[in-house]
Amino acid sequence: MADVVPADVRSRMMAGIRSTNTKPELLLRRGLHARGLRFRLHDRSLPGTPDLVFPRRRAVVQAHGCFWHGHDCHLFKWPKTRDEFWRAKIACNRAVDARAEAALHDAGWRVAVVWECALKGRTRLDHGDVLDALATWIRCTDMRIDIRGLDATLEER
Repeated sequence: MADVVPADVRSRMMAGIRSTNTKPELLLRRGLHARGLRFRLHDRSLPGTPDLVFPRRRAVVQAHGCFWHGHDCHLFKWPKTRDEFWRAKIACNRAVDARAEAALHDAGWRVAVVWECALKGRTRLDHGDVLDALATWIRCTDMRIDIRGLDATLEER
């Protein structure tokens, strides 16, 4: 199936997609900072370059976009063009995420993943509830937290 927009427009659209300072990440940063938590941004010395790093608490927060990280939710749809490329790209992103999380865990770090669908779309949760759960997790527990739209789950590791 042919793309619905010309190649130059698609190129410009894709070039505008950021990997850091995304809207979900900025929302988490503002909310956690307002709750008295201080953090470092995009620490390249850690596996996967986590979005938010809380060194004193040995915790990291990843704000994952549902498309780029292949989340099984309403915000993720397989592109209609270049099917092989996109399947390989998303599979590689998922593998990199799994390796980075395992390396962080092995190094003694706690990992929280906040999915884009928890913050926007029809399955979004109340932002205050997401931030409160995240702040509590950062301060208090030794668990992994994975926050998805309409489903905030805590899983022990």
